[in-house]
Amino acid sequence: MATRPARPAHEGVVTRVEQLTPHMVRVVVGGEGLRRIDAGQFTDHYIKVLFPQAGVDYPATFDLGTIRETMPSDAWPAVRTYTVRKWLPEIPEMWVDFVVHGDAGVAGPWAAQAKPGDPFRFMGPGGAYAPSPDADWHLLAGDESALPAIAAALEGMPEGIPVRAFLEVESADEEQKLSAPADADITWLHRGSRPVGVLLCDAVRNATFPAGRAQAFVHGEANLVRDLRGHLRRDRGLTMDQLSISGYWRNGMNEDGWQTSKREFNEQTEREQETPATV
Repeated sequence: MATRPARPAHEGVVTRVEQLTPHMVRVVVGGEGLRRIDAGQFTDHYIKVLFPQAGVDYPATFDLGTIRETMPSDAWPAVRTYTVRKWLPEIPEMWVDFVVHGDAGVAGPWAAQAKPGDPFRFMGPGGAYAPSPDADWHLLAGDESALPAIAAALEGMPEGIPVRAFLEVESADEEQKLSAPADADITWLHRGSRPVGVLLCDAVRNATFPAGRAQAFVHGEANLVRDLRGHLRRDRGLTMDQLSISGYWRNGMNEDGWQTSKREFNEQTEREQETPATV
């Protein structure tokens, strides 16, 4: 049996932590281990952050594949996916923004307690989207989970191309100061106690779109993404090559459950929305 090549995780170190809003924490990561990564061509670069289980001794080379092959499943580190908010290779430095809601989850509580000197292990980055200078205009839409990628996209927008951005957050306290083209049209939506995505979907459905061919980036909670995918495809006539669209999370599921079911969810969505409606 062939031995699987080792793919050790990248190892960084927390250099500072910033409380951006009541529920958003930025963890800045540095260290020489970051010089091995290749990033910058996409504004939706994402990484798989590894959170070791407390009290477990791991191999000196922190390789997730080896750990899963040689250790019991209850010892495996938790894996959570996060967008790289900013990548500064000359330092090197990477910003990762975490949504924190008390003690719920794995990554949020870790970020709330993170401090300089803490280790930070991750795999990646991946990515596929960057604002195209060939589009006539750009649409950006998402909830808090998509805010880091949308903020990065706004910073990377080609000059002189119209931008419409719709950002749904819990309240005005969760708004952030964004660096964007001067003519970017940014709409903040405060949902309060309403379900995630209701305001966002309504806002996009009721928006007047600029003329021309759009490039759209729509990410966030899976159900709102599914609804907007159907709207943009059927009602607005966008083709799939105009869309970067995917659910980052799904209400009622942790990431393990969502990642396990995501493919089936996406395939069902595609079957339903690509089949012509019957009269």
